[in-house]
Amino acid sequence: MLCPMPSHSQIIITMNSSNPFKNFKADIPASIVVFFVALPLCLGIALASGAPLFSGLIAGIIGGVIVGAMSGSQVGVSGPAAGLAAIVLTAIGALGGYQNFLLAVVLGGIIQLTFGFLKAGIIGYYFPSSVIKGMLTGIGIIIILKQIPHFFGYDADPEGDFAFFQVNGENTFSEILNTINFISPGATLIAIISLGILILWSNVLSKKGKIFKLIQGPLVAVAVGIIYYIATTGNGTWGISSEHLVSVPVPEDASSFLAQFSFPNFGAITNPQIWVTAFTIALVASLETLLCVEATDKLDPRKRVTPTNRELLAQGTGNIISGLIGGLPITQVIVRSSANIQSGGKTKMVAILHGLLLLISVILIPKLLNKIPLSVLAAILFIVGYKLAKPGLFKTMYKLGWKQFVPFIVTVVGIVFTDLLVGIGLGLTVGVVVILIKSFQNSHFLHIEDKSNGKHKIKMTLAEEVTFFNKGAILKELDSLPRDTYLELDVRKTRYLDNDIIEILEDFSEKARNRNIDIRLISERGTIENPKSFIQFFKLRPKSA
Repeated sequence: MLCPMPSHSQIIITMNSSNPFKNFKADIPASIVVFFVALPLCLGIALASGAPLFSGLIAGIIGGVIVGAMSGSQVGVSGPAAGLAAIVLTAIGALGGYQNFLLAVVLGGIIQLTFGFLKAGIIGYYFPSSVIKGMLTGIGIIIILKQIPHFFGYDADPEGDFAFFQVNGENTFSEILNTINFISPGATLIAIISLGILILWSNVLSKKGKIFKLIQGPLVAVAVGIIYYIATTGNGTWGISSEHLVSVPVPEDASSFLAQFSFPNFGAITNPQIWVTAFTIALVASLETLLCVEATDKLDPRKRVTPTNRELLAQGTGNIISGLIGGLPITQVIVRSSANIQSGGKTKMVAILHGLLLLISVILIPKLLNKIPLSVLAAILFIVGYKLAKPGLFKTMYKLGWKQFVPFIVTVVGIVFTDLLVGIGLGLTVGVVVILIKSFQNSHFLHIEDKSNGKHKIKMTLAEEVTFFNKGAILKELDSLPRDTYLELDVRKTRYLDNDIIEILEDFSEKARNRNIDIRLISERGTIENPKSFIQFFKLRPKSA
């Protein structure tokens, strides 16, 4: 259940093995795809957070360029996180304004730096594999469910709102049902055409020639979407109205562009609520990042290992800079990261280039971006979601047994019906319960032989580590021994024996005399018949090797 921690040499290889300019042919097309995935999410998360739209773009740019450059991850992409939207929405109102909230973001980044220096990133290596797979599958399902309304031109809930209970008062499934009454024929038609282009590109054309690998299907779908919008403008039935398009802020000149930046109010630094919010942001952002790091490392075809402490330092730096200029909190984001991997991205240049594309596009071509139908981007996200949540994975996890399947399915259901962090928490809780059950089952081994000298001979071999979790199992076995039994207790392989277990053995020695049970204790120091005191014996024998 526990993921092994990488060796120091593995981390060094991860940091130094890739030349960032060597794979431009793969990285440039992938960065364009990630850009189209990130653009609506940056804007949608800002809207769902009750923050200025431009704040989401700032976080996307910083997450790409700054965090991407500093991170040790070759495939992870950072930006504003849907998991923090509810925290941001509440905090802006509770702290008395957006400038006060920005101070909490800066302080949260400083706390993340502290986590990194304290090497708290080690936590990331101990998420059960079944829970990580459940997280990826759950996010894939959520992406598909959340994009269904956008696919049909119903955009009441902003992109990036991945929680079950939405900011518009609906939930995931009621929103889908509402879509029936608000279908936009034009948005739906171009979404279907775009989905066809994406499937054709992925399954057929990409295998026909290099040009189809260099020019990605999502870029073609977006271009077709823009052409369709322009061609059908003014058509009442098949045209697409402005509320179904991307909505990037359009500054009139340089001064109005600069006016979109906000700055933290450092005068509020003595407000204790600021510090509570900062710690909350740091903790949630770090946890979400470590989860995504573990997930992206599993998805990475090259199986590179991301240094988690370095990732916390990169994320902390990104949040400090984002907060200083008016951006939302940043984490590594699985949706963008998986889109990167699925598009063939090789190195961290994908993250950096996608950030630069966000910056250049909002400065130079915001009006062109605002001609992209949201339904086209929904089609792109459909493909991303499907690749994360392939039906065959459920069958694979089921075949691995209930100890893998139950944490997996609980995580999936939890994410779909609550949100990312609650779903992960439920999966981890079930994972811990499974560990306890396995520990209960594996604390000892019994071997029953025929009668010896008129007594049943039973051999009990204790496991390498026996803790208080194993009390119930061992106590049950000892109490169930019949009268007139010869118990051979083998502790030669035991390297750690909890004091609770020693006390159980001590109490049992009294019961054994009353039930005519002889005990033979076999240890590395020799064999003892009917030891008078287990406590005294194990005091002389080290409990851990």
